[in-house]
Amino acid sequence: MLQNIQYTKLRWLLTIGGLLLYIADIWTDLALSVKYVLDERYILSALTLGFVLVGMLVTQTFSYAWYKDDINDVFINPQGIATISGISKCGLAVFHLCGAGIFTRYYHLLKNGFRVVWTNSSKEEETKEVHHRLFCQATDLSMLKLFEAFLESAPQLLLQIYIALHHGDTSIIQYLSMVLSCFNIAWALVDYRRCLRRSLPHVTEMPSGLPTAIYLLYKLCTISSHVLSYSLLLMLSPYSVIALAILWLLATTWSHLLQTHFCSTRSHEMLYRAVVGFILTFTFFNVKGQGTRVAMIVYYFLYSLINMTTPLLLLLLMPEVQTATFFLGITGLIFGNSVLGLVFLVLYYLHLHPREKKREADEVDGLRKEAETGRIRHFLQP
Repeated sequence: MLQNIQYTKLRWLLTIGGLLLYIADIWTDLALSVKYVLDERYILSALTLGFVLVGMLVTQTFSYAWYKDDINDVFINPQGIATISGISKCGLAVFHLCGAGIFTRYYHLLKNGFRVVWTNSSKEEETKEVHHRLFCQATDLSMLKLFEAFLESAPQLLLQIYIALHHGDTSIIQYLSMVLSCFNIAWALVDYRRCLRRSLPHVTEMPSGLPTAIYLLYKLCTISSHVLSYSLLLMLSPYSVIALAILWLLATTWSHLLQTHFCSTRSHEMLYRAVVGFILTFTFFNVKGQGTRVAMIVYYFLYSLINMTTPLLLLLLMPEVQTATFFLGITGLIFGNSVLGLVFLVLYYLHLHPREKKREADEVDGLRKEAETGRIRHFLQP
């Protein structure tokens, strides 16, 4: 049986809020790129714009691939209709080439959600089915937003912090870009976790309130301390980006060794593993939905090692930073957020993490839902 979940009016309004945040984050970064051009800082402009384009390209690629998979899926499209949501493959291709693929998903989710949450349905079982489908749509969208957050917002935040520390000059639009990047990452993390758990029939829903707050604090503290550590590494030398590339390569190799089965084509699967590797350079996710206690211990040991040694390395190789006003503050934030992040991690997984419900063998409807949400079952597990 499906969980007793509802796609509420609040959830519908929060979807609009997520859309506005996404647009604001993108347009702020574009405006910042233009500002760098006007200031004749062309490399910084190219990097700022580059992160926006990479995030957009990857999300459009996966969005289009999932639409094609849905058209060919016998559970989602049993009639074999060559369109989905009234759009043909050719039309979908045009939308995604124009960078509007994610907006089509927002449009369909908001349109379908409006029909459900602002009208009453007389049949309870049909209502459960409809609400479940809405959360499946929301989960697809939240996964794309998660990709965008770690391919665009996280590196954008790292770049702007590095510019502020290394060049010593900042602007209102730069601060706004950093703030919106932080908000976008936080939103993507919580929205993804809540939507994913509501769309999977065998998984207990993530409670709101304290568990959600502790989970968010755990993620934000660990991610922020890592971003600050990376920014100090870049201050040592721009060639430190090679070290970051090695971390990405190791994480990508690990996801490859796990033999993920997320995409329907090998080329998309390789791209997916590369994206997972990029996400793992900032935070930990359960890549295959299996037991990860040992993997988490190893990951956060290396995480702590990087965060603890980076300020010391900067102090040894650039002793002049001792007199810099930012150094003590940044070091304190790295150490403090690292400790707090690990404390919140232990607290969450020991006492607040929802436990999965075991499925009975005769739950035919539930098994059918597992088939309908095939790709969602392979999504990254928070």
